[in-house]
Amino acid sequence: MTDIQTSPDHAVRVAALYRFAPVADPVAVRDALQAVCDAGEVRGTLLVAPEGLNGTIAGLEAAVEAVLSTIHAMPGFETLELKYAWTDALPFHRMKVRVKREIVTMGQPDLDPARQAGVYVSPTDWNALIADPQTLVIDTRNDYEGEIGAFEGAIQPNTRSFRDFPDWFRSEGRALLEQSGAKRVAMYCTGGIRCEKSTAFLKAEGVENVHHLEGGILRYLETVDEDDSLWRGECFVFDERVSVGHGLSQGPHTLCRGCRLPVDDAGRASPHYVEGVCCERCHDTRDDAQRERYAERHRQMEIARKRGDIHLGTARKD
Repeated sequence: MTDIQTSPDHAVRVAALYRFAPVADPVAVRDALQAVCDAGEVRGTLLVAPEGLNGTIAGLEAAVEAVLSTIHAMPGFETLELKYAWTDALPFHRMKVRVKREIVTMGQPDLDPARQAGVYVSPTDWNALIADPQTLVIDTRNDYEGEIGAFEGAIQPNTRSFRDFPDWFRSEGRALLEQSGAKRVAMYCTGGIRCEKSTAFLKAEGVENVHHLEGGILRYLETVDEDDSLWRGECFVFDERVSVGHGLSQGPHTLCRGCRLPVDDAGRASPHYVEGVCCERCHDTRDDAQRERYAERHRQMEIARKRGDIHLGTARKD
């Protein structure tokens, strides 16, 4: 559990959470969570699946804690992977509790991360593990995330989505593991949920000695001193910060509103970059009608920002 700010002047509590644990009746859980969220005017998104819970909620502190208490009372959810933050205004406009097949979509519904996940490795022990030449380090995130930052020496699958990871491992990853002669695999992701599930996948594929970074890159950047760090670059995050560095300080990247991918200083200097509309990656994939729509959305977002509101166009998801 992490508190980004423990004595805030801000009014809104934000809680990002997940837990792999069996949910016998996802519909009943959805209804109960929707009711307690509505009662406290909590907003955000929660996903409920047979494998567990995942999501982010925001509201007054007492209301958020009431939702978390409801979750903690569920069998198997006495503990959560939970990160707190504070903000001045609600970052969500509504509350959605949805039933899904998976809380993080890999397309492998028969996995059981609650029982099959690999060995947790704390941020303070991570450096020694990945510096060992007998460890094969794999980034489980997508290509655009790995482009702006990664752990030193990590293999980049360069997948477009998490759904692609199983095919990558079966077609390339297993061969890399066998060729390397490594005795173990270490995997990581942004906040821990994807690498927890990917370690369960590798174990289901017969790879036994699998480890993953507890709390993900974010906890590592928050915990490990920059002078001792093996992280290089910035970490892409699925909120309006876009990227963060050590100490979770906001990075230099902005978000292209056309393709929803991060843009650095060099990208913003491109003649193809139009703020709120397109970037070097997507400028030739959008027609005039789309460009006009994106420009109008950007204008409305700027109006909302100046008023201190959060415009619906800023909403994003992992």
